[in-house]
Amino acid sequence: MQDNADSLGGVGGDRLDGLIDGLVQHGYAISPGYVPLSLVRALREEAQLRDRQGEFQLAGIGRRQVHQKDTRVRSDRTCWLRAETLAQCQFLEGLESLRVAVNRSLFMGLFELESHFAIYGPGDYYQRHLDAFNGNNGRLLSVVLYLNEGWQSQWGGRLRLWPEPDAQGVASEVEPRAGTLVAFLSEKIPHEVLAATRERYSIAGWFRCNNTTADWLDPPR
Repeated sequence: MQDNADSLGGVGGDRLDGLIDGLVQHGYAISPGYVPLSLVRALREEAQLRDRQGEFQLAGIGRRQVHQKDTRVRSDRTCWLRAETLAQCQFLEGLESLRVAVNRSLFMGLFELESHFAIYGPGDYYQRHLDAFNGNNGRLLSVVLYLNEGWQSQWGGRLRLWPEPDAQGVASEVEPRAGTLVAFLSEKIPHEVLAATRERYSIAGWFRCNNTTADWLDPPR
């Protein structure tokens, strides 16, 4: 790994501690500048290249037999990360450090990460939702990294967070600025992606528990 100016793997303990403290106190945590700009640029360039090559698809909701595409709920396009490039490996290595730290401090049993690039075009959105409901998909901790250098507040595209499923008042809104990492409890924190006037890049990921049994592989391969 390179030093912390060039790789997520060099993120110091203070940033990890800050994320864990936020999860304990609020169920979510926001860390601006968590990922170095050099890595953010490499990830965004890869997303743009893969998009030009036609690798992105309209995002769906649900998993397996109930997976469906519904643009009334969300209208972004996604492409799954599979550790195929150096930039992906550096990013995923850093999130592995986060997984270990969270398990050590909070005993959450985070087992495996699934993640994808996401592109929201002008006007695209994702309505209020939970990433998991009563353990229906094994997701425990959600993370979002933003890849938008020079983002302006008037362009919109914020992530809106509520403190609990039945809450009416908003807890926080996050600008999708390059390098900002957001983490939140998948079953507890509803969230929404607001429409923007510019194309908006991010990586979304979910740490999952291990639900594999003798006759059921989860997550599927």
